[in-house]
Amino acid sequence: MSALPRFADHDIAVVLLGTGVVGSALLRLLVTPAARSVRLVGVANSTRQVAGPVGLGAEIGAALLARSEPYRCDEALLAALDQSGASLRVIIDATASGETAARHADWLAAGYDVVTANKAAAAAPVKSWSALRGALLRGASYGDAATVGAGLPVLATLRRLRACGDGLIALEGVFSGSLSWLFGQYDGRRPFSALLREAQAFGYTEPDPRRDLSGADVARKLVILARAGGFAIDVEDVCIENLVPPQLRELDTQAFLARADELDAAIEHRRIFAAAQGCVLRHIATLDERGVARVELAAVAPDHPAARLSGTDNLFALTTQRYRTRPLVIQGPGAGAEVTAQALLGDLLSLQPARCAA
Repeated sequence: MSALPRFADHDIAVVLLGTGVVGSALLRLLVTPAARSVRLVGVANSTRQVAGPVGLGAEIGAALLARSEPYRCDEALLAALDQSGASLRVIIDATASGETAARHADWLAAGYDVVTANKAAAAAPVKSWSALRGALLRGASYGDAATVGAGLPVLATLRRLRACGDGLIALEGVFSGSLSWLFGQYDGRRPFSALLREAQAFGYTEPDPRRDLSGADVARKLVILARAGGFAIDVEDVCIENLVPPQLRELDTQAFLARADELDAAIEHRRIFAAAQGCVLRHIATLDERGVARVELAAVAPDHPAARLSGTDNLFALTTQRYRTRPLVIQGPGAGAEVTAQALLGDLLSLQPARCAA
């Protein structure tokens, strides 16, 4: 067997798991000059994969995958990383799979770096989360900027503050781009259900919008941020308001969308009540100094920062020991495949100087 070619010392070999909207956007970024040091050696979805240690070429990886026979084997993908000869071996998780996330700790323990948009590992129960943190002590790196805020620098900022001796006191904000858009648009002139269907058509919501409306996704983001701030809470500790009424929770997606107008009366009643107080409705996540965490639809005053959001903006207001009088606010687009993929690429490229200088 011929020897593999030698690559640059800073060569990064990657396996991409997930070729949905975020994974596909990342493949497009991997052909740009910014990713010239990145070599795609494997790509997989839930049923198919292709791998080649010399490199697939990001521009044809998806095409090769589409033509491949149904087959999935993580060991073959890891073998491509091992045989690549690259200085860095990275697994990128662009899925939403809990099963895939459960492997992160094992991959880290085996010496692979992991970059992820999948929230399931970082928001897992404390025991599993502790195993993930323990695996990091062995020297691998974990890039998770894309798990919260679609890459807004909130996790990095929070960790930097703590590294400087600051301490998180409270956290408040709008953590869902889809719910930010929905309640920013909703003023009673159009039914909420009409806006919901429109948001889904625009790609702002999950394919099943109940994943957004349930508050569970926001709760996971709140847990990830709380843990980064020193509060070891679980999703079960978060008081979550589910905006989906019980009779709509067990339907299939199409049946739910057909009956989505059953959401309208209750949400319109909330809007009228808020307007009578001079307020507007916003979907808010909070963490207080005692570690009490809530995700809910709330009435906020017109001068509240969340009342002035536009589009799919997220808002994170960090009250810390040194930002006690006025919180540190991070705001920007909190949804979108391109910005999420950019966060993945940013985490991937940030591995270079740290690891190559070691």
